[in-house]
Amino acid sequence: QVQLVESGGGWVQPGGSLRLSCAASELTFSLAAMSWYRHAPGKEREWVASITTGGSPNYAGFGKGRFTISRDNAKNTMYLQMNRLKPEDTAVYYCKAMTVLVYWGQGTQVTVSS
Repeated sequence: QVQLVESGGGWVQPGGSLRLSCAASELTFSLAAMSWYRHAPGKEREWVASITTGGSPNYAGFGKGRFTISRDNAKNTMYLQMNRLKPEDTAVYYCKAMTVLVYWGQGTQVTVSS
């Protein structure tokens, strides 16, 4: 059974940084397109960033220049480095794996406040 487990969330002050991880199991990770999404209270879930099987990244506008998505196929893990965090980045962050099927993790909370 495929599992995606996010970690690395927490509380950080505005301007701070966090690095999220998404560890996959029972998945041919190298063949999966991977993405990060987030869901803030009172808002719809939104796409944050994606990385192709070949390692090409794409970012939502709010993340360009601040967020970096990466993957380590040897570790079956995807990362999201988030810098210069803002209060509006507060959300539950989810990872998604897409092969023939789509899989989601359980999410990790990121809170940005002073």
